[in-house]
Amino acid sequence: MTLSILSVASEAVPLIKTGGLADVAGALPAAVAPHDIELTTLLPGYPSVRRALDSNKPIHKWANLLGEEARLLAGEIAGHPLLVLDCPTLFDRDGSPYADNAGHDWEDNWRRFAAFGRAAADIAGGAVKGRGFDLVHAHDWQAGLAPAYLRFAPPRQLKRAMPAVMTIHNMAFQGYFPATIFDALGLPGNAWALDGVEYHGGVGFLKAGLESAAAITTVSPTYAREIRTGEFGMGLEGLIVSRGERVSGIVNGIDTAQWNPETDRAIASPFSVRTLAKRTANKRALEQEFALEPGDGPLFVVVSRLTWQKGLDVLLDVLDHLVSRGGRLALLGSGDVALEQAYLAAAARHPGRIAIRTGYDEALSHRLQAGGDAILIPSRFEPCGLTQLYGLRYGCVPIVARTGGLADTVIDVNLAALSIGAATGIQFDGVTPAALSAAIERAMALWQRPDDWRSIQRAGMKQDFSWRRSGAAYAALYRALCAPPAI
Repeated sequence: MTLSILSVASEAVPLIKTGGLADVAGALPAAVAPHDIELTTLLPGYPSVRRALDSNKPIHKWANLLGEEARLLAGEIAGHPLLVLDCPTLFDRDGSPYADNAGHDWEDNWRRFAAFGRAAADIAGGAVKGRGFDLVHAHDWQAGLAPAYLRFAPPRQLKRAMPAVMTIHNMAFQGYFPATIFDALGLPGNAWALDGVEYHGGVGFLKAGLESAAAITTVSPTYAREIRTGEFGMGLEGLIVSRGERVSGIVNGIDTAQWNPETDRAIASPFSVRTLAKRTANKRALEQEFALEPGDGPLFVVVSRLTWQKGLDVLLDVLDHLVSRGGRLALLGSGDVALEQAYLAAAARHPGRIAIRTGYDEALSHRLQAGGDAILIPSRFEPCGLTQLYGLRYGCVPIVARTGGLADTVIDVNLAALSIGAATGIQFDGVTPAALSAAIERAMALWQRPDDWRSIQRAGMKQDFSWRRSGAAYAALYRALCAPPAI
């Protein structure tokens, strides 16, 4: 039997992206399709999303969606069904999906994404004639109220309780707003409760979704365990523990067609696991692009947001050591202004050895993975991470902190793993300058053993991080939640 799933996400590639959530939401429809599941994606009507639609004809209208008029438009995303909540007063704005061009969060984000959740519940509940759904899959806090509306204020058309899955892509972002917004949400009074939307005297969007969902997923098994602790649970660890076995982790996949070193047009020299020697041309091209001194020593790369979470402040403390040991660094990233300035200062201190590009450039990120020898990912926490998966795919050896999805996807180089050709990278414990320096020293030592280095590269490139297994896991979860109760 074909299941019909409504995936509710604030972003999805290729239409709108600020982070890994978009990659997952964009990949899920194709990932679950082989399992007889049709997944429809619901997105807000940002300008970039609206421009991708062929038709402006609405299939449903709201005269009063939390105080706003809104329409529902239909289209396709990568050949799969797409629904768009067209509400210009809420979503037709310059800037990112969540902030203006100066980086300030929109003051009405609570209303924008409450309306999004309300619309999702209406659609799932049968408001649109001819479009029925079996389950709602909500992603992150922006969609967190969808399961809450289904639970506390279900649409009149809904004939039965509808299960929902709530996926946490990053527990650090929770969507917390003051209690004064509650009356405007259109929820009954009993939703203002410890097991409802109330959270520390305010309204917690993610918390509401976690309380209301039939199942909770994170984007790696290790992160699913970590968020049960005070260190990673960000205040919601008690709730996560209380949900017990309903919480699980499913590792993200990557688009292996887009990220394919054999066919990648963004890189100087395509290569494969069988033709690793061709990779050298990409290193030479990257050195030239970043004005780095050419050489035979290892070229380390970073592709990251410059934030505390990513541990990039710790990397700053070891750059002089990295250069003194013969290493070089090419970094692409943006974020914290102080970190950006500190990295630019390091590049000025070590011309030809450290080079920085601020901002984000998709094609350049491909060239960094193809030309770098090792990619540094010293994250303090990492729900899944995609950068290390791209590194493995391109033979760019990941050096990662042992946390979250990094721990799940990179096999540490130890004697046993190396002897059987299983090692794919370097893990280290504790995001400190000493620990990161030691990991870099391990990389330097391995670099001096070319046969071992190539073994690590080949093992990483042979890993399967496509959406095949992850899609099957999501499909199995959907079917389990939609199965009729045992008699």
